[in-house]
Amino acid sequence: MNRSVPALAVLCLAALTACGGGDEADKSTGEPRPSATRSEQAAPAERLAGLMVTPAEAKGFSVQEYDDEFALARSASELKADKAACTPLALAMNQLPLGKPQADLTRALAPGSQGPTGIQTYVTLTTYASGGAQAVVADMKKAVDACGDGFTAEGSNGSTVYDSVAAEDVAPAGEETAGFTATTSYQGVSHIVHTQVVRAGDVVAVYFSADGMAIANGRASDAKLPPAVVKAQSAKLG
Repeated sequence: MNRSVPALAVLCLAALTACGGGDEADKSTGEPRPSATRSEQAAPAERLAGLMVTPAEAKGFSVQEYDDEFALARSASELKADKAACTPLALAMNQLPLGKPQADLTRALAPGSQGPTGIQTYVTLTTYASGGAQAVVADMKKAVDACGDGFTAEGSNGSTVYDSVAAEDVAPAGEETAGFTATTSYQGVSHIVHTQVVRAGDVVAVYFSADGMAIANGRASDAKLPPAVVKAQSAKLG
């Protein structure tokens, strides 16, 4: 049962309603989610909060706290892929941290009134101990190669069938980057989502876009990543 596709639509639409116009200030009160105790991970969490893109930097986009109420899973441990090799892709497309991060933080970005209606972009930042970030990107590239014929992601809130996965050429960013598209369907309508992973030192940024409005309304969609968001966030990572 592909319950998470309509859940994704609800999640996107809820975030769009909350975000409003692209010139609004970030009113988020959420904090980075540490992967260990708060005292152990205060520095990494605070670092990610400072690295996350702001509305002033991603001009034309609002930036809001991520609400995982309708997420396929709320933690990486709750999400599985029927093909183990595809787990990194499932995590990346569901705003969950890859590997073993010291801390992670997700924000939802929506375009203002001048942008395309319905497309929601999620930015997830994670920081790692030495070597962890490189391993995450390597695992992502292997997963894209191994999962071309698709896979099923299962979480505590349902499952999503990804019919196909394909590597995608993306603009250079950070020290290394990789991109891929995935195709899923709901009620016989096909939807393409886009993901890009960027590493800058020991920090990894994952960008993911989906058109919740199209999914909810039964229209085919191809939600490309907004270059302005990727450029602004990647530049901030250094």
